[in-house]
Amino acid sequence: MEYLLHILVICGIYIILTLSLNLIVGYTGLAVLGQAAFFCVGAYFSALLALNFGISPWIGLVVGAIAASAISIIIGFSSMRLRGDYLALATFGFGVIVYSIAKNWVSVTRGPMGLPGIPQFSIFGWELSEIWSYLLLVAVFVVITTFIIHRIVDSPFGRILRSIREDEIAAEILGKNIVKYKLLVFVIGAFFAGIAGSLYAHYITFIDPSSFTMMEFVTILLMVTFGGMGSIRGSIVGAVILVVLPEILRFLGIPSSIAAPMRQMIYGFLLVFLMLKRPQGLMGTYRFR
Repeated sequence: MEYLLHILVICGIYIILTLSLNLIVGYTGLAVLGQAAFFCVGAYFSALLALNFGISPWIGLVVGAIAASAISIIIGFSSMRLRGDYLALATFGFGVIVYSIAKNWVSVTRGPMGLPGIPQFSIFGWELSEIWSYLLLVAVFVVITTFIIHRIVDSPFGRILRSIREDEIAAEILGKNIVKYKLLVFVIGAFFAGIAGSLYAHYITFIDPSSFTMMEFVTILLMVTFGGMGSIRGSIVGAVILVVLPEILRFLGIPSSIAAPMRQMIYGFLLVFLMLKRPQGLMGTYRFR
């Protein structure tokens, strides 16, 4: 039972991540590949504040999300004027930089040794050490994230985002400052990714750079693509399926040395299959160009 609850917690964290990226990629049409970097920033900021300064994980969660947003502003100012492949390369390069800092700044992040003993969340002195209690916490954040993003995409602001996705030049001709809107949606996506990172760090209680590798970038993007770009339900379905699917390999008696490469092969196969048969994903309405 605890194993099932653990999978549900991980699903919830990845749902938040997938929703944050879908807002950028699916609804705005920006080719961004650095979402896992903000996931990493939120996790490390929250964990370091708790471990080094004894700051409450609740405060660390907010600070981690704000730090991810602040860094996204810096990156966004230099990259949001780029388009297509150039934007993808710029954001991917940013992800590589964040991963390298986490791995090599040993005096702060402890590098490959990671950060053990990260304290868990507590409410009025009651530590959320039981998996079911943490699942409730993650579920609350999933509901809040889903509600906020749903309100964003259904608002006039969301319609401007879709206009940028459909025809950026036409949106600019109509008087919309598309760089401002791109930057704003980039910051919002980074904020929620930072929240997901904090939730992950305080749940696992140990983080190291291996949790934020290049494969993580691909996994989050695949969840968006698989579920469907421009679809909130698709983000939820994509995250759940691609978290649960690799776990099925554990019950087939496959050794871990083979299961890990097989997981990557399955992801690659799904991506190729979707691009050929259903480019918009299972529930998506938008085909990324």
